[in-house]
Amino acid sequence: MDTYRRKTPLHRILRGGVVLVAVFAIAVLGYRLLGDYEWVDAIWMVVITISTVGYSEQSELGTTLQLFTIFVVLSGMTAAVYTFGGLMQLMLEGEIDRLLGTRRLNQQLRKLRDHVIICGYGRMGRHLANELRSQNRSLVVIDGNPDLADENVAGDAIHVIGDATDEEVLNGAGITHAKTLVISLPSDADNVFITLTARGMNSELQIIARAEQRTSEKKLRQAGANRVVMPAVIGARQMARMVTRPSTADLFELAAESAFVDLEIDEIEVKPDSGFAGKSVVDTQAHKRHKLLIIAIKRPDGELIFNPSAESRLNVADTLILMGHASDIESFYREFATTSS
Repeated sequence: MDTYRRKTPLHRILRGGVVLVAVFAIAVLGYRLLGDYEWVDAIWMVVITISTVGYSEQSELGTTLQLFTIFVVLSGMTAAVYTFGGLMQLMLEGEIDRLLGTRRLNQQLRKLRDHVIICGYGRMGRHLANELRSQNRSLVVIDGNPDLADENVAGDAIHVIGDATDEEVLNGAGITHAKTLVISLPSDADNVFITLTARGMNSELQIIARAEQRTSEKKLRQAGANRVVMPAVIGARQMARMVTRPSTADLFELAAESAFVDLEIDEIEVKPDSGFAGKSVVDTQAHKRHKLLIIAIKRPDGELIFNPSAESRLNVADTLILMGHASDIESFYREFATTSS
């Protein structure tokens, strides 16, 4: 549907332009052969004939050239009117604005680095996009719904109208220099195909995929997904936790609903230039100065150290998982990122 809407006015202009050029060429050749005109004179005759400027050469034309001139006028005017009609259609339907918008979109996409791409803007995709935009993440949304062209997507996030299973669409969304791809389509088959395609285009990409069936989880991981999320399973576990461990469920809800409670769980990677690299947990003064709770340390090989001791060492590429108020996490992050060893 979207392809048809984009191409019809442009094709009309292109077709009209091709016919107009063809008529011009045939007319020049005709005047050259039938009237024995020089090339410049033949071109001059065609220009003043098609443009209906008028000329005084009618009396000098024989019957054959007069009939040929009638053909040139009718053909040239028809092609010109057809082409002009396509141009008016572009203007009236807002196609020019869309083309300019596409150019601006492509310029924005070329500048993006380490952004997040979301495939699918259904109920899950909308919530996900809004959450990521609230955290100021660079975001590109891919969806086949043409109505999104006129919609404010997740706080004016960049959106690409197209089929996410198409490699060209993924490439247009900047898949080769994206950091994360989230695939939230309702079809497991489509999600597997997109995962396989995206992994082949970017081996370093983090891929988070949605699955509806348990049998699809293994296929998604084999296709290259780093993480697989099953909404039905997660929802069932959360409801069961509310039944069996309501206080624990409340804690999880507090951490999840950071928009209502100033409490967050966040993670910080230990960079080589961080002053905390090689130091112990107590040296970070996360709890003493910033009132943060260090939940775990994740090693580069995937090992998770829960409730690390004060003497636990932080190495380069470790990930520190902590919990606390948003303002405390922000101040700790600034110190963590700027402290030099």
